[in-house]
Amino acid sequence: MGWDFETDPAFQERLDWVARFVREEVEPLDHVLGSQWNVHDPDFVRLVRPLQAIVRREGLWACHLGPELGGQGFGQVKLGLLNEILGRSRFGPVVFGTQAPDTGNAEILAHFGTPAQKARWMAPLLENEIVSCFSMTEPQGGADPLIFTTSATLDGDEWVISGEKWFSSNARFADFLIVMAVTEPDAPPHQRMSMIIVPTATPGVEIVRDVGWYGESVHAHAYIRYHDVRVPAGNLLGERGQAFAIAQTRLGGGRIHHAMRTIGEARKAFDMMAERVLSRVTKGELLAEKQMVQEKIADSWIEIEQFRLLVLRTAWLIDKHNDYRRVRRDIAAVKAAMPKLLHDVAARALHLHGSLGLTHEMPFMAQVATSFMLGLADGPTEVHKVTVARETLKAYSATDELFPAYHLPRQEAAARARYDMRTIDELVQADG
Repeated sequence: MGWDFETDPAFQERLDWVARFVREEVEPLDHVLGSQWNVHDPDFVRLVRPLQAIVRREGLWACHLGPELGGQGFGQVKLGLLNEILGRSRFGPVVFGTQAPDTGNAEILAHFGTPAQKARWMAPLLENEIVSCFSMTEPQGGADPLIFTTSATLDGDEWVISGEKWFSSNARFADFLIVMAVTEPDAPPHQRMSMIIVPTATPGVEIVRDVGWYGESVHAHAYIRYHDVRVPAGNLLGERGQAFAIAQTRLGGGRIHHAMRTIGEARKAFDMMAERVLSRVTKGELLAEKQMVQEKIADSWIEIEQFRLLVLRTAWLIDKHNDYRRVRRDIAAVKAAMPKLLHDVAARALHLHGSLGLTHEMPFMAQVATSFMLGLADGPTEVHKVTVARETLKAYSATDELFPAYHLPRQEAAARARYDMRTIDELVQADG
């Protein structure tokens, strides 16, 4: 059948090495470095580059990429098992060459970029020599791209971009931005926008300010104004009007990879919670001996395992079909379940640590804030639940009957007719 839950022993050895390496060498970086995207920071160069070199020697660099791009070509199941370890540290993904948003941006450059675009932008991006930014969301648009207003018009051999973008993550560190702009205003709604590569240093690119959420070490989500920004016509990424199709290539993989890393974050909170309840005594007994605490431990373990199985099954389906569109419902389900998992586990861990859990000396408030980010990034949870419902209902059909086929009297009558059985009333009448 090919259906089991065991990891190949040789690959498990590699995962065991990754777990030790992340715990001993990578997790400490979270406490001494700022942004994991500030690749030009001297301390980043001094501390992170040597670890990246070790990862490369181990053959574990950028495993999401195919061999032709310098990676291992891991399928999504293997990536799931790897990323749930890397998710324990802010620096885990960048040390292993799998950090967002660069992975998604590299993916669309690989699929839709010209040879010149790949040479200039994709090659150094894959090496983590530079980082990138996906500049899509707008202040008035939020999660609805159909009301985006940032425009790009072709003037001779240049695109002229005007408008505002909001929460363009890592723009301050990025060498280039991938901007989603309206280029075909009269086209059908989903064919109005295109993607254009904009070097961050281009005149007219203004970072109005950077914002952050609770617990982030560096505020790096930019509010950007594009003041008649001019870039060469050759900076168009893909075809005109195809931004939506290109974005789905990027976002499908990004959502499942976020979920994989969230498992690691949730497990980290769970590990802290478990140690706490086995160490803390109140009212004459360990917290671990109190039934309401045991309920929190049980609920957290069950929810993590349920979510992990959903993620790995979705990863398996992506590997099987090699088409994100065929796994749309499953990816949406993972995305919808992800924020609640992290929120609930982190909130329980916070609660069981008492007042200490509320402070900046523990990570739980930041994890709770991150859970809300996960419920908004790449589309709010409500949108993904709608997708799950719509995709699920496609397998069902309505009935024109007054009473449905599953109406119990109707089912009983059909069953009796099938087996030539009479009702009790009919038997009584026959005997009479």
